Amino acid sequence: MTMKSDFIWMDGELVPYDQATVHVLTPTLHYGLGIFEGIRAYATPKGTAVFRLKEHLERFLNSAHIFGIRDFPYSVEDLRQAVHETIRRNKFQACYIRPLMYMEGSLGLNLDASRPRVSIATWEWGAYLGEEALEKGVHMTVSSFTRQHINVSMTKAKLAGNYVNSVLAKTLAVRSGYDEAIMLDPEGYVAECTGENLFFVRDDVIYTPHRATILEGITRDAVITLARDLGYRVVEEPISRDQLYIADEVFVCGTAAEITPVSMIDHRQIGAGKRGPVAEILQKTFFQTVKGDGKRSSEWLDYV
Repeated sequence: MTMKSDFIWMDGELVPYDQATVHVLTPTLHYGLGIFEGIRAYATPKGTAVFRLKEHLERFLNSAHIFGIRDFPYSVEDLRQAVHETIRRNKFQACYIRPLMYMEGSLGLNLDASRPRVSIATWEWGAYLGEEALEKGVHMTVSSFTRQHINVSMTKAKLAGNYVNSVLAKTLAVRSGYDEAIMLDPEGYVAECTGENLFFVRDDVIYTPHRATILEGITRDAVITLARDLGYRVVEEPISRDQLYIADEVFVCGTAAEITPVSMIDHRQIGAGKRGPVAEILQKTFFQTVKGDGKRSSEWLDYV
């Protein structure tokens, strides 16, 4: 993957890629004081379309509010227009989009001593866990690192500092020969992966962890909606790790991962050891939707 593009949007101005810089003394670099989103745009017969852009930008502003930012300088519509402009200037038909709020000002642990700035970068990016994984699935492990307690950090905000937790779990998993890590909440129940929400299937019922300790994924919401459109029952409840071992299917979802099946967990084969029928139909429906040919396309796609 290369993150190269011609321009990056920096506080209202499109700046050449190599000039889109931030000072080394930004509080964000030192203390993790940042907020971000991950968004995808897809090529469709009607042109480039961003998937659920409004919802992503609303979560971006909600994250700033949860974090405690006062007087955030941009509205959802301001940022929507900026995303469109950045995609157009970079001439991407399909791309990944990364809005970032970072802080500028003096170093210190008081949020009010600095002010928020916003950048928007775009780049071309394929399947996060690999194209082959979309069919064959990936091997995951249950991590020894626990997801943050709800009163240790803010689990409903996409805070940059929160992702140290994900980096530790992901790096250990990959170094140990796995593709990804599943993280448990402080009570020992399944929470989510390092960058994806998780589902499992048993007897044609789809289960997913409740929302208390997870980031409420926008792709997760789309999967639940599409599954119910297809007639599946979806249950949100506490899930134990051994429920995953005996599931008919396990799959994960996220902006980067889209919908990716899980073939093994902790060296235990899941179901048939490859993509199952529920994940397959959800993948098909999801990709039809994001490429402009689905029941939900008209409400979820924002054309550039």
